[in-house]
Amino acid sequence: MVERVDEMKAILLKLKEDTLKEINKTLKSTSDLPSGEPSGDIYDQASSERDRELGFILNDREREKLRNIDEALLRIEEGDYGICEECGCDIPLGRLKVMPFAHYCVKCKEDIEKLQAQTKRFEEDRVYNEIPFGEEEEA
Repeated sequence: MVERVDEMKAILLKLKEDTLKEINKTLKSTSDLPSGEPSGDIYDQASSERDRELGFILNDREREKLRNIDEALLRIEEGDYGICEECGCDIPLGRLKVMPFAHYCVKCKEDIEKLQAQTKRFEEDRVYNEIPFGEEEEA
């Protein structure tokens, strides 16, 4: 068990290092983009704006990933790493190698996603049913 935790900690630390490099690279590339006064034609401006927005989106994803990695490292320190937060069973090593910051075993994650999908469909149906169609009778 100790070897498993040590192996996963090494994987998480490497992933954190790579993620930090990616964030810095994205920040550098977005700061290198021209700002201020627009230059070039409208297509150049649109392309630059799209690149800037994409950089921000990617950066947000990388920050979320970094937060998940830090949480996993904290769970290692607290002795809770690799334990499903839903059922309390051990998360298989294969799953942890694919998703080193997983909170749930595959079965619980599938159950949670099914419940989220049902809730989303229910909410969409509710909103859809509230949309008036045709002419309503006036009192």
